[in-house]
Amino acid sequence: MSCIDRRDLGLLLLRLSTGGVLAAHGAQKLFGWFGGGGIEGTGQAMEAMGYAPGKASATAAGLAEAGGGTLLALGLATPAAGAAAAGAMAGAAAVHVPNGFFAQSGGYEYTASLGLAAAGLAVTGPGRLSLDHLMGHAVNRGWMVPIALGTTATVTAVVVGVRNKRVRAKREGMQEALFDE
Repeated sequence: MSCIDRRDLGLLLLRLSTGGVLAAHGAQKLFGWFGGGGIEGTGQAMEAMGYAPGKASATAAGLAEAGGGTLLALGLATPAAGAAAAGAMAGAAAVHVPNGFFAQSGGYEYTASLGLAAAGLAVTGPGRLSLDHLMGHAVNRGWMVPIALGTTATVTAVVVGVRNKRVRAKREGMQEALFDE
């Protein structure tokens, strides 16, 4: 085994920070930890954002964030973990897009950063300071990367597309009449 280099340390730091933040976000949704709403409160919020059914959406987002984040931090099943987390962040970014880029205005800056970091880790791999490396990369093969990212991109596009259609329909139903009758 060759010695650990700064690339491995950098990937470890990126995995721990990105994965840790994602896991905490998922725990807010799933368990109500760290001031989160749990499944019930998050489900209601998801419904209000256009993701229905709310509880199922909260569960899916929570599992993708908590599970993907934990696996990223550990460096285990990195392609699937990074793809799941990136998909969850793409769904979150869709809610924030109307507010512009910057987070201070409610924009998608933060969710995009987490999602791109997760996707980058899925592509790059976890480095040698990881469970994937320890296990001989049994669940971190090169062919898994395009399958994980492609599948997640397809599912995310469908879910976000349905959500956007639901939000547009609701908004159009609330629009005032253009002409008096």
